[in-house]
Amino acid sequence: MPLHLIKLCVGVESVEDLEAHVAARLAMAPAAGQRHTTRMVPKRADEIVGQGSLYWVIKGQVQVRQKVLALEPFTDGEGIGRCHIVLEPVFVRTQWQPRRAFQGWRYLLPEEAPPDEGEAGAGLPAMLRRELADLGLL
Repeated sequence: MPLHLIKLCVGVESVEDLEAHVAARLAMAPAAGQRHTTRMVPKRADEIVGQGSLYWVIKGQVQVRQKVLALEPFTDGEGIGRCHIVLEPVFVRTQWQPRRAFQGWRYLLPEEAPPDEGEAGAGLPAMLRRELADLGLL
């Protein structure tokens, strides 16, 4: 059974902003692929890599996920252990699920993960989707 990660997407207003940010970084260094650097290395890597996804919380709502391709621990120039989470640069929108703020990343069990977006809400502007999600209608 796959295990997922969940993380806040700080400084991003919408899924479109995240997609544009990733596209810009990939254009500057395409060989590096999409990587997100984090301080802690997940201990349950064998349950995540190739099976699980990183779910992004944007503006208090889980909105999108990306498949985790690899976890690459490394030591930075200051001698601090870190980890690159290598992500597939494909964004799968999910049904919105509210989440409170937290630091770092957390494990996310499959039964707690929001399902992928279906027909409901597809193509709606982010502001309208937020209002509908806040009302419990999406």
